[in-house]
Amino acid sequence: MEAPHAFLTTFALVLCTAAVTTVLFQRLKQPVILGYLLAGLLIGPHVPLVPAVADHATTETLAELGVILLLFAIGLEFSIRRLVRVGPSVTVTALLDLSLMAFLGMGAARLLGWSSHEVLFAGAMFAISSTTVIAKTFEEHGVTRRLRDLVFGVLIVEDLAAVLFLAGLTTLVAGEDASGAGLLATALRLLGLLSVWVVGGLLVVPRVMRFVVRMKRPETTLVASVGICFAFALLAKALGYSVALGAFIAGSLISESGKGHQVMELVRPVRDIFAAVFFVSVGMLIDPALMVEHAGAIALLVAVVVFGKLVSVSLGAFLAGQGTRTSIEAGMSMAQIGEFSFIIASLGLYTGAVGDFLYPVAVAVAAITTLLTPSMVRWAPGVASLVDRKLPKPLQTYAALYATWVEDMRRAPTRRTVGNRARYLVRWLLVDAACVVAVIIGMAVAGPRVQAFFEAQLGVTEVIGAVLLYLLTIALAAPFLLGVFRLAGGLASLLAGLALPAHERFDRAVAPRRALVMSLEIAIVFLLGLPVLLATQPFLPLGPSLLVFGAILLLLGIGAWQSATNLEGHVAAGAQVLIEALRSTLPPEQATAEFAAVGETETIPVDDWAAERLLTATQLLPGVGAPTPFRIEAHHRSAGQSLAEIGLRGRTGATVLAITRGGLGIPAPSKLERVEPGDTVVLVGTRQAVEAAKKVLAEG
Repeated sequence: MEAPHAFLTTFALVLCTAAVTTVLFQRLKQPVILGYLLAGLLIGPHVPLVPAVADHATTETLAELGVILLLFAIGLEFSIRRLVRVGPSVTVTALLDLSLMAFLGMGAARLLGWSSHEVLFAGAMFAISSTTVIAKTFEEHGVTRRLRDLVFGVLIVEDLAAVLFLAGLTTLVAGEDASGAGLLATALRLLGLLSVWVVGGLLVVPRVMRFVVRMKRPETTLVASVGICFAFALLAKALGYSVALGAFIAGSLISESGKGHQVMELVRPVRDIFAAVFFVSVGMLIDPALMVEHAGAIALLVAVVVFGKLVSVSLGAFLAGQGTRTSIEAGMSMAQIGEFSFIIASLGLYTGAVGDFLYPVAVAVAAITTLLTPSMVRWAPGVASLVDRKLPKPLQTYAALYATWVEDMRRAPTRRTVGNRARYLVRWLLVDAACVVAVIIGMAVAGPRVQAFFEAQLGVTEVIGAVLLYLLTIALAAPFLLGVFRLAGGLASLLAGLALPAHERFDRAVAPRRALVMSLEIAIVFLLGLPVLLATQPFLPLGPSLLVFGAILLLLGIGAWQSATNLEGHVAAGAQVLIEALRSTLPPEQATAEFAAVGETETIPVDDWAAERLLTATQLLPGVGAPTPFRIEAHHRSAGQSLAEIGLRGRTGATVLAITRGGLGIPAPSKLERVEPGDTVVLVGTRQAVEAAKKVLAEG
């Protein structure tokens, strides 16, 4: 068949099959990406169920166009300003998620016996969630704005990380040395090239696009923007990088012009067509025989993605102060891989860096996790409530109060001296961590020569020489490791002091501040330790690395458990103080009647004087949040239910610190305690959590 006719036949076959499967999957309310993959499988060479099979070379060309336009569209929605605005919560969550998932992906690949290049590609593939799948799922399921903002903020950082992964892997498989010096030279060259590229582009592209948009000709704007997209893609290919990297940079530069939204509206239909072609081409490469052969690997990797994402995102979001419910919902929402994983796998396949099996394995993992995503989003609230109910009482209290401490820490006025001190500590933390990495990589590269020197000069055996080499490495890295722990403790204490400042005469915030310090230390160790493990993985055995890191976390975890246990006594005392303060908010003539019989008064008159008394009580025992009284009325749906049946913590993140009933006060009530009409419950939590708890108590 002549080339033009082959192109037309393939293009028509791909789009028609995609159209049929897309309509079918829309009717079944399933992700359309699965429909595209099925379309590719049907017309691919491995399952020839239709008479005409699409030309593979033509489909690859169309797929490359799809990759370029897909990454260009992602770049249009990305901007440096938007990245800066994602905030500390998103940054902490994304860094921990990316580091832990890349580490788990590489570890699973090593267990499966994959090559060194395949291990690196696996780490990159399984670290990135699917923006397309999550956006579609959130559109079909009503989720809170807080969850949406958190998840999409993390996805912004992940998209940027995926582009950097593409750039780094492209350079690596192009023939660069895999030694420490070679990897460092590659990273510096890539950083320098991107800096020149982006700075130069920022001086030209935004001005050009603003000029073109001012012409008010949509077709001119579309042609100019797509032209810039393909020009940057071609430039990236000429420089030895992925076309996806060039397209993403082009989109982000146009976004900096402030006209990204207008361009996006014009590009979206073209992008949707070629994105469909890209996913169909992915389906064409699926070989069912290879998938059956590697079924065990697929099952392992699905488990790594689902449980790894759940743990990494949930833990990161919780440490960032998002609360148990939002953290678990975010983790379950992001438990999949998608388009970037396909692009990374195709890069490895086309460059010959990975085996033929990796692509269908990645597609199978993506398809299964994508299929699970809608159900996991639906199950997330119930799972959050279940986790909260199963937590030990000290951890329940700790989890409820931790989010309020982080909120207070963010809202605390930061003095210039505190900000300077924090920046100083962070700077030297990064320096010490970099020195640890440099020592490990340096000793791994020079290790054979150093060991040979020991054996020759000291006349020792090979085993003794290896032991001496390890001892020397530990001795060189120890000062920097000690510096990391010392600086981490100092930074954690400094930040905890913002939320729970110490008083010189009588410090009542010792217990909650200690718990907060331990939590922040764990967060810092995760955020520094995981990247260090990733950077040193090519040079260190996996088992000992995990043992050392696990031992460090175990010691910190024991300290955190002790702090949470000590917090229980502090909270119980605080609850008793708040009960007394709540009684004192009523005038003396009403207090007796109010607490003598339930229901004789309809409201508790909490005026400015009463609010001041509650604030004073909180200051007497700081760290119990901002207590808010709420009266249970007979018509409230929560009346007569136990705290476990209401599931307040799991549903909202707020907790009941105390209950007043008649002349009695119940401090720190158990989950079996029932709330009765006329009770006044004292709620603590973040402002959003407390407001949500009021609605749950009133409306169910």
